[in-house]
Parts: sequence; C-alpha cells; structure tokens
Amino acid sequence: MSQRLPEEWFIEDERTNAAIAWLFAAVLALSAVGNVLAGELVTATAAGVAVVVTVVPAWVGRSWRRTIPWPLLALTVLPFGLSAAELPFVAGFVRSIAVATLALLVVVTLQLTTTVRMMPGFAVWFATIATLGVAGIWAFGSWLSAEYLGTAFFETNTELMVFFLTTLVAGLIAAGVFVWYFRRRLRANAARRPAGETV
Repeated sequence: MSQRLPEEWFIEDERTNAAIAWLFAAVLALSAVGNVLAGELVTATAAGVAVVVTVVPAWVGRSWRRTIPWPLLALTVLPFGLSAAELPFVAGFVRSIAVATLALLVVVTLQLTTTVRMMPGFAVWFATIATLGVAGIWAFGSWLSAEYLGTAFFETNTELMVFFLTTLVAGLIAAGVFVWYFRRRLRANAARRPAGETV
C-alpha cells in the first residue's frame, strides 16, 4: 500500500510549481516595499506576512521545491500588487481580497506543513472564519497605524462594517476557489494513479 504525500493534493509538477511560486514570493516582497513607500504600512506588513507564510513549507520541508501551489499565490499577489499601484477607486475591494487571500495562504500552509487535513466542506468554513479573523487583526492594525502614525483609517463605522461585509464575501469566494482547486487536483491525481494503487 502506498501513501500519498501531502503535496500530491496540491502540486502536479513540483519543480515548475516551485519556480513560479518563488517568483511570486519575490513579487510579494517587492509589493511590501512598494506599500511601505506609499505609506500603506498595514498592507505592507500583510504582504510581508504573506511572504513568510509562502516560504514556510519550503523551510519546514527542507526543500525549495515544497511550495504553495502557484495559482493560489497568483490570487495573493494580485491584490497586494494593486495596492502598491495606488489605485484609490479599488482600494476597498483590494483590501478585502488581500485579507481573504492571506487567510487562504494560512489554510494551505497548515495543510502542507502539519498533520491537519480538511474535508472540502470544513475547509470552506475554516477559510471563511480565518478570513474574518485576519480582517479583525487588519482593522485593529489599521486603527493603531492611524492613531500613532497618522495613516488613513475608516472615516465612519459604516465604512468599517462594509469592509467586514466585503471581506466575508471575499472569504467565501476564496474558500470556493480552495475547494474547486483541490477537488480538481484530486481528480487529476486519481486519474493518473496506477491500477491497484491505494491511498
């Protein structure tokens, strides 16, 4: 009986995936710098956390090829990159997506580096709850930054509630992407598995 390694849930070609993933990690690091220069300290911190979470699987597995799937990293890079580009008309949307994708990275890293294994249904709720948790930390960090460093914060309570609502929606979408991607990978892995091999 052969036992499927955790990364087989995620990755079809380790080397190719790792090369693209490290490229995205570099882009995240650059976006952190860009957000610092733009005065978006909380966003820069979140991008830095995303970089750390991205490299944890490689560090724990002692292999540069053990990385988070690049399509999920692409989802993470997009909002942070847009934030660094200083596009005010998408700022609120970008912030919500950034929170959701950061929470999704944490969920995937748990799958890759621990014995935690989530069924698709549970993964949806876990990713959503993690998103709301990150949103709370993000909002608190933004308030601290505004209070002591003079950066921008929500002007009204309504704006803050809208942020939490859009983040919840973004979290549900991110969780849906999570489930879709891994079900797709599992089907592909099952189709390639030799006859008689069990999980």
